[in-house]
Amino acid sequence: MTPPLSCLSHNILRHSSRSPISRSIVSSSNHACLFSHDAPPGPRARHITTHRHTGSFGGLTTSIAGATTSNNNSSSMQQNFRSLLQPPKMQQQQQQQRQPHRHFASTPTHPFVLSHPSEVDNTKNPTRGRIICITSGKGGVGKTTSAASFATGLATRGRTTCVVDFDIGLRNLDIHLGVERRVVFDFVHVLTEECTLNQALIKDKKVEGLSMLAASQTRDKEALTMEGVEKVLDQLAEKFDYVVLDSPAGIESGARHAMFFCDDAIVVTNPELSSCRDADKMIGFVSSRSRRAEIGEGKDGCAAVSQTLLITRYDPARAEAEESLAMTDMKELLGLPVIGVIPESRDVLTCTNVGKPVISMGEENPAAGAYMDMVDRFLGEEKELRFVTPEPVSFFKRIFG
Repeated sequence: MTPPLSCLSHNILRHSSRSPISRSIVSSSNHACLFSHDAPPGPRARHITTHRHTGSFGGLTTSIAGATTSNNNSSSMQQNFRSLLQPPKMQQQQQQQRQPHRHFASTPTHPFVLSHPSEVDNTKNPTRGRIICITSGKGGVGKTTSAASFATGLATRGRTTCVVDFDIGLRNLDIHLGVERRVVFDFVHVLTEECTLNQALIKDKKVEGLSMLAASQTRDKEALTMEGVEKVLDQLAEKFDYVVLDSPAGIESGARHAMFFCDDAIVVTNPELSSCRDADKMIGFVSSRSRRAEIGEGKDGCAAVSQTLLITRYDPARAEAEESLAMTDMKELLGLPVIGVIPESRDVLTCTNVGKPVISMGEENPAAGAYMDMVDRFLGEEKELRFVTPEPVSFFKRIFG
């Protein structure tokens, strides 16, 4: 029978006050542990291999040889052995618990830098620009493609817009807008005050009123701080009507910083179950971990983050054949209003390779037309959803394929 871990640790502690004995704790891939057995005092010590204990020392490799102890320091040795026998994951959790909790909503020690969200909810006379986060749980669903087209659409309708790449270390937004060769300073340079915001902003030469702030290609995501991001977003919101944040996928640092300060969130998803499940997780994060959620509703509060659903790569024929999720199923599953449905199109890849947003292809293109409809709906226009039903097949196509 495998001896319990408590018995093993008791044996080690019991011998801690004896004469020097060579002790080793070794953890390998099968978690086999080597302990010294009872041995008489002397230069030689007999070792035996104990039974395997699975899941106790995941990844821990430690060697303690020639340890000399006495009754005076036996308590310190016991404490050291307890820390060695403690799983690394438990140690990390205890360190996180010891760190003080940070409150990012306005407090006497941390006043608002970016103005109170309620000030931007007054649509007739907002005091700053709205911050919109394009996010998703799953990668590769079309966030950057959508962010580039959405920001371009807002600018073409007379709204000054800045689109910010939050994917630190893996930037791609500059390629979608065709400005990759014009990047000199980036987001992190502004955060570390190595340049001014105006130096880092890249103005689009084709679309008036559109600017971009690139992400760093060489820095780590840990370079982002709440205080720094809030300061930059405050400056952007003073200059532009809309600030569009291209968030990385998942719930890592860049995504958390992007969603925290947003006024609106557009959740992007594909018509597949795994993408919808991850999108549902992101909806919960935005609802509970944003600044608006911290402030809450009430007399001095604000409205919750406005969340909408953008469905990309939608093929109504496959949805009708039950080869993918239908729009109505996704809407019911996620519980969000649909702001746009972007049909499957080969032109999306072509636009990315040539460095121009999909929306720039014009109303005649289905994908570009769908993005235009999305922008109009965001600005308050009522438009019927297109590309959600299969196109009728002609008689000749049925026969000749």
